[in-house]
Order: sequence, then structure tokens, then C-alpha cells
Amino acid sequence: MASASKKKAAPADTPKSQREKPVNPPSRPSKELQVFANPNPERDYLLQFQVPEFTCHCPLTGQPDFAHFVIEMVADQWCVELKSLKMYMWSYRDEGAFHEAVTNQILDDIVKVTRPRFARIKARWYVRGGIYTNIVAEHRKKGWKPATPVEFPAFPMESGLLAGG
Repeated sequence: MASASKKKAAPADTPKSQREKPVNPPSRPSKELQVFANPNPERDYLLQFQVPEFTCHCPLTGQPDFAHFVIEMVADQWCVELKSLKMYMWSYRDEGAFHEAVTNQILDDIVKVTRPRFARIKARWYVRGGIYTNIVAEHRKKGWKPATPVEFPAFPMESGLLAGG
């Protein structure tokens, strides 16, 4: 009960629904990607992560750049942990980076920690100066051969992306 008495009183005009600011933010951006053991390393299966709110800024003009990233991978022994991926992607918010460089750097960093059989990053950069930029970068583990996919033409894979995946 002693801690309750030390609480600072809110100003009289503060709405009751206003959330108190935490002493320490619950999460922070980080370049540290974490992994966990692949629960099914005997099987090739696709992991797909969508990051629709990626931001960084142009290293020449300082203007903000926005992108929708789709990260696809076939894990080997390690999978990327999602909260660390979120904090990692957030870490670019205040950095200047060319679209091509940051897309390839993200692929390199994910490959370095997970050592996947396959990884692909598709970055759809929003319009700047009347030009949309799309970048696709891939990694294949040496010697890995993908199985022939089973196609179901009546049921195409849904991507969740606007403008046709």
C-alpha cells in the first residue's frame, strides 16, 4: 500500500482514459535478431512475415521512406523470433539508407543468424517522386534443392498484400 501513496496525482484536466507513461518503455529498437530451434527441421515449409510499416529515411534528403516488406524463408535448424524481428525492423526508423542497400542488409542479417535453406525478401517501397521501387533479394543454401510445389489453381496462395501480392 505504501507505493500507492507515492503516486503523483494527475492534473485536474487529465482525461480519466489517459494511459500513464511507463517509467521505462516496454520495448526498444534493437539490431539483435534472436532465434529458436526449428520445431520441424525434417520438412521444408514456408515461413512468411509481412512488415507493412517499415520506415527509414533517404540518406541524401533526410525525407522519410516507407515500405512493405515480405520476408519468406525455408528454415533449416533455426527460426527467427518474431519480437526480435519487430525490434530489428524498427531499428531502421531513424537511419538513412538507400532502398537497395537496406533490403540486402536485412536479408544478410537474417541469413547470418538463421542460416536458412532459402530466404527471399520483397520490399515494396512507396511512391517517391512519382516512382515506386520494388526490390527482391534471395539467398539459397549451397546444395539445397526445393521440392516441386503442388499447385492448386482453384485456390491461389493468399498474400495479404494490396495490389496483387
